[in-house]
Amino acid sequence: MPKCQFIDPKEVRKSTTIKFKDIPVNKYNRTLSEERKNFSDEDLLRIYHDMRLIREFEEMLNLIKTTGEYHGIKYHHPGPAHLSIGQEAAAVGMAYTLTIDDFIFGSHRSHGEILAKGLSAIHQLGEKDLMEVMEQFFDGAILRIVQKNQKGDVKSLARRFLVYGTLAEIFARETGFNRGLGGSMHAFFTPFGVYPNNAIVGGSADISVGAALFKKVNKKPGIVVANIGDAAMACGPVWEALSFATMDQYAQLWEGEMKGGLPLIINIMNNQYGMGGQTSGETMGYGVAARIGAGLNADQMHAERVDGYNPLAVIEAYQRKRKILEEKKGPVLLDVLTYRFSGHSPSDASSYRSKEEVEAWQKQDCVFTYADNLIKEKVCTSEQVDATNASIQSLIQEMLQLSIDDTISPRMNMEADPDRIGTMIFSNGSEEKMEDRKPDVLMPMEDNPRVKQLARKERYAFDKKGQPFSKMKQYQLRDALFEAIIDRFYKDPTLIAFGEENRDWGGAFAVYRGLTEALPYHRLFNSPIAEGAIVGVAIGYAMCGGRVIPEIMYCDFLGRSGDEVFNQLPKWQAMSGNLIKMPVVLRVSVGSKYGAQHSQDWTSLVAHIPGLKVVFPATPYDAKGLMNSALQGTDPVIFFESQRIYDIGEQFHKEGVPKDYYEIPLGEPDIKKEGSDITILTVGATLYRALEAAKILEEKYNFSAEIIDARSLVPFNYEPVIQSIKKTGRVIITGDANSRGSFLNDLARNITDLAFDYLDAPPVVVGSRNWITPAHELEESFFPQPHWIIDAIHQKIIPLNGHNPKEKFDEGTLILRHKEGV
Repeated sequence: MPKCQFIDPKEVRKSTTIKFKDIPVNKYNRTLSEERKNFSDEDLLRIYHDMRLIREFEEMLNLIKTTGEYHGIKYHHPGPAHLSIGQEAAAVGMAYTLTIDDFIFGSHRSHGEILAKGLSAIHQLGEKDLMEVMEQFFDGAILRIVQKNQKGDVKSLARRFLVYGTLAEIFARETGFNRGLGGSMHAFFTPFGVYPNNAIVGGSADISVGAALFKKVNKKPGIVVANIGDAAMACGPVWEALSFATMDQYAQLWEGEMKGGLPLIINIMNNQYGMGGQTSGETMGYGVAARIGAGLNADQMHAERVDGYNPLAVIEAYQRKRKILEEKKGPVLLDVLTYRFSGHSPSDASSYRSKEEVEAWQKQDCVFTYADNLIKEKVCTSEQVDATNASIQSLIQEMLQLSIDDTISPRMNMEADPDRIGTMIFSNGSEEKMEDRKPDVLMPMEDNPRVKQLARKERYAFDKKGQPFSKMKQYQLRDALFEAIIDRFYKDPTLIAFGEENRDWGGAFAVYRGLTEALPYHRLFNSPIAEGAIVGVAIGYAMCGGRVIPEIMYCDFLGRSGDEVFNQLPKWQAMSGNLIKMPVVLRVSVGSKYGAQHSQDWTSLVAHIPGLKVVFPATPYDAKGLMNSALQGTDPVIFFESQRIYDIGEQFHKEGVPKDYYEIPLGEPDIKKEGSDITILTVGATLYRALEAAKILEEKYNFSAEIIDARSLVPFNYEPVIQSIKKTGRVIITGDANSRGSFLNDLARNITDLAFDYLDAPPVVVGSRNWITPAHELEESFFPQPHWIIDAIHQKIIPLNGHNPKEKFDEGTLILRHKEGV
């Protein structure tokens, strides 16, 4: 889209050839003897210690899962345990050079990565810093447990802390790193740079891109590593993440310090299986996963396969690749070859692979082979190895015993506090800015052309005689959104926005017109057409401490970002034990006129998911106030905007939309018109059709309607609605979502429960038909119309004298439609 990049047909139509570079495969060839000049004996033994600790930890879990016992300690663990037995060298090699400023993200099989990164952090941090981390985390609750009977220095104490906190989390104990709400597949510990692991295959890919983007945009030290499995390379969100991570604009359009690639390593933990499928030779076609890098950018992502059965080979690769990232030439793709001896989970008998194959890999076991090499090279003695093993086993036994003791390590007491988890779904914070520093902008806000233009617009739609100003003169809903958003860009230095048409174009519906002039590329940019990555990157960015406005151009495209919207965005605050905040405002435009795949109202889908706040303003005043509140908050908000009314002026607040900052609390419906005979509760743009219906009802039938605009779906305060029904005794709920499975029905059910004694008739829902959305010329037969509301009142609530309904709401018609599924 940028005009500075001229696409010359003479050049792009030339006959030529794309040439690829060689991709290194297992090129590391140093002996242990040669490496002794690079590592002290203590370091080499520490690498063994860390691998052996991970092995013992995973074997303990395997025994607990399969036999219910580990060295005489009995325990039943019904939860998941996806083990990485055999992959220890890959994990320790990955983590060895990383600092606490380097973040790792993982998968469902990441116990080993948590421990490896944690052990690396413990080695690097001084005793004072370690004590500070342990004392501050959950006010020292875990520290107090592991301090008892502890003999040794602070670093040994920290290893107890790490193993216990991870194990207690796996066993769903409140003393776990995430209060037991993350569990085996989601455990993490950010003070050591261990960020969330992800139960969804490939789920960490786009989130890690967001984390790397956060570091880049906010000039934070360190790199980001996404540990994903080889089978994840088939997942759509992973490909979207790779596309987002390798965008040309980082090097070609971003300027100054921001110029250059992301500090990101996509680390494929290639254990060669995905569930029961063998990725090389069966379920994938790449042969060597590193080949994938060749398809992403001219640098081929500096892709390389590394022997992950040798921790020193992985360490050496990370040392080289880090230099690439420091030169701003990232991202990097590493294919780390390894093997899992265990099945996908303890219940997997590995019937899809031969005994001979498993035994062949076990003969080259990375842990034991490395130990043998240490002894042969006289780095240590067999007695030292045995002592290390015994010490680790003792540690695991003691931490297991502590973590399963219900007195020492209780689970959340849901009997004493049945709503405890509910209190953790939202953070409900209020933060003007996520960091206190000067925002990067290109001009003073008052010099912005659109800001100047808005100063001349009429902030109330009507003149003194009650006549509407022209559309050109009216301050419109799109202007209200712009005003709230640009204000926040000048307050919060971490705020960024991106989507498929955000820069230069100004957004498909002109909300962002004027932002391109105000903001540098790194704060407002165009993304690939990759809705999954658009949301996933936003999650990673917010998870690390930033605020972000991703945009989905049409509501119908939410399906392309389903996992990120339904499974990632809503859950990380609670799964973290409230350690993470998620200040993401996802703008979603609800279409019309464009048929079945561009004109659907899917508000009900997101309202169904716990952990999301859902907003749908219908007036400029509400749009600005609600956007201000959403951007002030620390929770994920799905902010719906109707394309039907982007150009609507303010018709309700006679003072006009204030120029100054104000907030409207999320969850508070608003009475837009008072009445006495019926309450009409509207969602989104149906507000204006309800107003038309109310006018007809009063003029033709002397029937007074009170109209309440929901404004928000989640949260929602029913009290104003109940008070209205006490007066009117009747209610209709209307919105543009399909009536079947709609949130409109949820509103109706709750109103019935809460206001039953005040109702003269059951609540009536008037939603769209259960069809595909037809072409614009046929929309009046699909979306609720003013006469539908009147027809529903006449047929379902109270007969209106002389009314002849057009739309059928009688029982026979409704039964037939349900019977036919339409």
